[in-house]
Amino acid sequence: MTDDVPTLYDLIGGEEGLRSLVTRFYDLMDSAPEAAHIRVLHPASLAGSREKLFMFLSGWSGGPALYIERYGHPRLRQRHAPFSIGMVERDEWLWCMEHALDESAIGPETNAYLKTRFAEVADFMRNRQEEQ
Repeated sequence: MTDDVPTLYDLIGGEEGLRSLVTRFYDLMDSAPEAAHIRVLHPASLAGSREKLFMFLSGWSGGPALYIERYGHPRLRQRHAPFSIGMVERDEWLWCMEHALDESAIGPETNAYLKTRFAEVADFMRNRQEEQ
């Protein structure tokens, strides 16, 4: 890429925009009844989770590779393996992220792209088979 082509990180708003998105995401998870199942999978304090998601999304979106620099390869499925993640947890995580995105200053095309990508990742994280 050339320097004049904005990265996803740039389109999100750089560090400030990304921190704002992550903050709102976890604020929703911490307070919304629609996120009750996913909230209990997290520690009482969400500070560490907030920072790790920010660091991961920074590199994932084309910004500084903060997560990899500190923790190495994300290995998302492996790191989430101890937690039972089914459709309810996936949907609640997405509910929080979609609402955080909708409340952000991210442009509509980038917002739609992120919703699609986050849905793919959230579905990939499921590790519990459920009856149909």
